[in-house]
Amino acid sequence: MPDIVLSTLNAKYIHSSFGLRYLMANLGPLKDRATIVEFQIKQAPLEIVEAVLALEPRIVGFGIYIWNVVETTAVLSLLRSLRPDLIIILGGPEVSHEWEGQTIIEFADHVITGEADLKFAEVCTALLGEAEVHLPKVIPAGLPPLKELALPYDLYNADDLANRILYVEASRGCPFTCEFCLSSLDVPVRAFELETFLAAMQGLLDRGALTFKFVDRTFNLHLPTSTAILRFFLDRWRDGMFLHFEMVPDRLPEALREIIQEFPPGTVQFEVGIQTFDADTSVNISRRQNLTRLEDNLHFLRDHTGVHVHADLIVGLPGEDLESFGRGFDRLVAMGPQEIQVGILKRLRGTPIARHDAEFEMKYSSMPPYEILENRDIPFTEMQRMRRFARYWDLVANSGNFTATLALFWKHSASPFAAFLALSDDLYQRLRRTHQISLPVLADAFFQFMTTDQSIPEKEAIAALNEDWHRVPRRGLLRLGGKEIEAVSSRDTTKPGPAARRQSRHLTP
Repeated sequence: MPDIVLSTLNAKYIHSSFGLRYLMANLGPLKDRATIVEFQIKQAPLEIVEAVLALEPRIVGFGIYIWNVVETTAVLSLLRSLRPDLIIILGGPEVSHEWEGQTIIEFADHVITGEADLKFAEVCTALLGEAEVHLPKVIPAGLPPLKELALPYDLYNADDLANRILYVEASRGCPFTCEFCLSSLDVPVRAFELETFLAAMQGLLDRGALTFKFVDRTFNLHLPTSTAILRFFLDRWRDGMFLHFEMVPDRLPEALREIIQEFPPGTVQFEVGIQTFDADTSVNISRRQNLTRLEDNLHFLRDHTGVHVHADLIVGLPGEDLESFGRGFDRLVAMGPQEIQVGILKRLRGTPIARHDAEFEMKYSSMPPYEILENRDIPFTEMQRMRRFARYWDLVANSGNFTATLALFWKHSASPFAAFLALSDDLYQRLRRTHQISLPVLADAFFQFMTTDQSIPEKEAIAALNEDWHRVPRRGLLRLGGKEIEAVSSRDTTKPGPAARRQSRHLTP
């Protein structure tokens, strides 16, 4: 039986805990006395507790994040009741800042704040030693030198490679100081030794890995490194591979553009954090970006590459009202990214955005994920509308299920934001819910809105919806307005692969 159990509750089974694997890789002589056990947040707390206690550990370490803190608190309460002698160590971003008063802290013996890659091993060595030690409850880890870290990629097993997202990183930290983001606290940017990192990536490729999700906050910050990594994968490309990067949206020099164009369509995704187009709001949150260059880069990615662009905007930033947000949303839609994530501002523990609370009357939920409830410029009722807007946008636009219909919708709309907000309001009036909506119900509700509220000719609406519906084969007949619609006779019944589906989601009006 292991002395140490490393555990966390992932949001989904397809997610793999990168942090646990770093801790395991750097346990040194204790590595053979430890094991990783991952769970999902939907599992019953008693089921998780039973699995942990069956291993009879002396120490259990849990990774705590915004998505699992509530569920993990329930697990720890049970563990503490059943095994008061079990040493519980917590780490992760959710307990690395503002830990005073957190319920989950009460169940812990020790909390390691910051990057615990090396500190966790140090603490476990002391606790498992023969001499009695008295360590403080809160133990700061600081920033470990990356050259001293053992890389964790060998700890991805065959099941991970076949069924889970593989997280990788070539660097840590962020040079920017955006006040809503925890990465603003991680200055400076620190890079792993490139040759060592690429050797680890070769090891994953040799074992059959196909999907690589880079968690670097600014992948394209250092041009020689980013081009070397892209060239590495391009030279070893095989069918089924997919790469995900977070990029600085206003930094895309010619050398990077050239290599990006060489990748097959839909096989590379760029996550582009724009967040706001409003200049005053950008100043308020200490965000720096060249919007002219950003716009040119996104147009280039759309028009000249097969890159799938996932762009982010945030509702509720201090100083931005719905009118300003709507202008930015319309501007982004015109750039044609395949996905736009409309996020609601979260007040993450430790982030300096709290300094605006008084001036902008920022009021947040006290429960994770700590979303804003209202502020000076967006009252609660309007913030609720935007929550529904974000959810329906995912269902309609980001899903890729209504590509042709959205093209028709935009053609009859002066402002994509205003039109979709009206659709969102109508959907909620009709359905009274934002979840558990079947695709046929959603398609019919969209049809009703277009043909009544927007006066789009019924024939055009049916044609667009029918095209979208039968893009996926064997769906059966579509029902709109209580009538069964004849299938499009000339449709292509070849089911598109993931890359083709990603490429079909352009949102350009």
